[in-house]
Amino acid sequence: MTAQEIFELVRDDLRMVEGEFAAQSDAAVEPVASIGRYLLDGGGKRLRPALLLLAAKCSGYEGQSAIKLGTVVELIHTATLIHDDVIDGADTRRGRASTNSRWGNHLSVLAGDWLYMQSFQIALAERNFKILDILIGLTQTMVEGELLQLARLGKMDLTEEDALDLVYRKTACLFGGCAKLGAVLARQESLEFPLSEYGRQAGMAFQLVDDVLDFTSSAAKLGKPVASDLKEGKVTLPLIYALETVHGSGRKKVESVLQDKGFLRVHPEEIVALVRETGALERTLARAHLYADNARRCLDVAPDSIYRQALAAVPQFILEREY
Repeated sequence: MTAQEIFELVRDDLRMVEGEFAAQSDAAVEPVASIGRYLLDGGGKRLRPALLLLAAKCSGYEGQSAIKLGTVVELIHTATLIHDDVIDGADTRRGRASTNSRWGNHLSVLAGDWLYMQSFQIALAERNFKILDILIGLTQTMVEGELLQLARLGKMDLTEEDALDLVYRKTACLFGGCAKLGAVLARQESLEFPLSEYGRQAGMAFQLVDDVLDFTSSAAKLGKPVASDLKEGKVTLPLIYALETVHGSGRKKVESVLQDKGFLRVHPEEIVALVRETGALERTLARAHLYADNARRCLDVAPDSIYRQALAAVPQFILEREY
């Protein structure tokens, strides 16, 4: 099943999610309303609400609550991106000016806060404590991930375990929550853990591919400069693997970028070459493939349907994406 076929199954629902997102943004005070519209117009894959919708349908649920919760997870994801860009001092997002570079840090932080609160306002209307528990738990985990990342900025002595823990907190926990919410809506308790684990494993693969693309893709495709993670002081898994075998001048190049907080004495291409030559990219992708395989196996207990087939195809879409 192709990516187009996957998203086609929930196309109409995703349009309703975008409509709900727009309605929530329009109801906000300015400039939050303008920021919300700007972010919505910026596009995006809408993978997180798509996972929730597919998981709900795979579990046997059809209803408006899936649209509402799809909007909730997209609002949470968007709020996280806004706060990340402020913290990272990012200038671009998806090929356009980031909210902080356009509206400033203060307004951007408050807009992100509003999106978080609005997402919980929508979720609260479902009157389901299990849903709230999932959303509060994953949001707390994501904030903890941001705090841990801040504490580790500029450090070269990170381990594989450190990197994977951060990948879980910042990305995979939301994927897991999205898939689990689908089972919760359908009241299929036996599917809650398998779908949650499916989402977590798929999310781990997603972020590892993202980390590889930071070194291999182009600025035009990424919508941000290549090797921007290192420029922001983040040492991701490919670089951790590379540093295990690199010594001398190679390590000094990485140290220079971290000290300068930019590519002042070292060109990005030098770091990309360093990571490529050590086999770190292949090693990271191999790890991503393992997570993708694990995700597919988690679906064995789900009833067979076109929606389970779509969920099973998502990991391959994640592995093959170019941006």
